[in-house]
Amino acid sequence: MAKRYFTQRFFEFFEELSRNNNRDWFAQNKPRYERAVCEPMLAFIADFAPRLRKISARYVADPRPAGGSMMRIHRNLRFSRDKTPYHTNMAAALSHRDGKHFDSPSFYLSLSPAEAFAAVGVWHPQADSLAKIRDEIVAHPAKWKSAVNDRKFRARFDLAGDMLSRPPRGYDPNHPLIEDLKRKDFIGDTQFTREEVCSAEFMGLFSSACASAAPFMKFLTEALGLKW
Repeated sequence: MAKRYFTQRFFEFFEELSRNNNRDWFAQNKPRYERAVCEPMLAFIADFAPRLRKISARYVADPRPAGGSMMRIHRNLRFSRDKTPYHTNMAAALSHRDGKHFDSPSFYLSLSPAEAFAAVGVWHPQADSLAKIRDEIVAHPAKWKSAVNDRKFRARFDLAGDMLSRPPRGYDPNHPLIEDLKRKDFIGDTQFTREEVCSAEFMGLFSSACASAAPFMKFLTEALGLKW
């Protein structure tokens, strides 16, 4: 039987947090945060784990409340002008077991009152990782085109992220895939409605979206020297 994970209470918490983004309010509402936000997200991650293994046995959905796939709600304020202490969304990053958490491909889910979306790929990779992906595109252009033009992937995901205004140094500016080589991020994203997120069908919708991204994720995974 299909299971409903997220409810309107999940989104209501973040709607109120956005109006009361301070430590006193959060401390008073922490039990509500744990019950309405953390518990459903951790249950979703745990139940998604066997589905993820069918896509790739080397990607991990870790339901630990700390140090697992669920992202921290506390913002890193060290280099930010915005000193509000908490994120107004809840996210999960499902990453490769042998990869660096923020510098390898991930299946990603973000839920907030403003938007709900899944993303796949590598966001803001470091210079060496970015070079590996670009070099793999140059070395295997047909493989790249097959991945990004896969019918199921393109039916669900839009390619997104930042791009250079000029061709990257060291690459042929006349290369037929120069627009892809100009990418600084290699990600795809897809949107969900709040009604979909709160429905009993959401696990199936998210799983299907992730499965459709397998060719794209496989290319990026192997480009970074990881096993798919």
